Amino acid sequence: MKYLHSMVRVRDLDASLKFYVDALGLHEVRRSEHAAGRFTLVYLAAPGDEQAQVELTYNWPDENGQVEDYGGARNFGHIAYGVDDIYALCERLQRHGVTILRPPRDGRMAFVRSPDQISIELLQNGAALPPAEPWVSMPNTGSW
Repeated sequence: MKYLHSMVRVRDLDASLKFYVDALGLHEVRRSEHAAGRFTLVYLAAPGDEQAQVELTYNWPDENGQVEDYGGARNFGHIAYGVDDIYALCERLQRHGVTILRPPRDGRMAFVRSPDQISIELLQNGAALPPAEPWVSMPNTGSW
């Protein structure tokens, strides 16, 4: 058995790509449009790790222009990525307007959410970084 990908349904493909690609730093591996089924699939991966992919499924609006509401998406759990510098990535995410819900106070773990409220766990590769400001003093925000 081999891990292939995790799938998350997204309501706004452009907003999701801005989050996953521009802010988080993933890149698009492949994309397919399915007119008969009225959906688009976009596969993303972290640079250098194309074996672990996230599939964004965008179901097109219905004939009335309505997009399905998937709810809070908490039943999905989260997607986790190992990162080389958790502080640098959190700073990058903030520059892109992403709220750090669980700051990396311990130099090891942080949580953010995608535009569709999918929790993304960020874990420092190897040993935790030494605790540093502003992260040590930053409180949690919302839920993750």
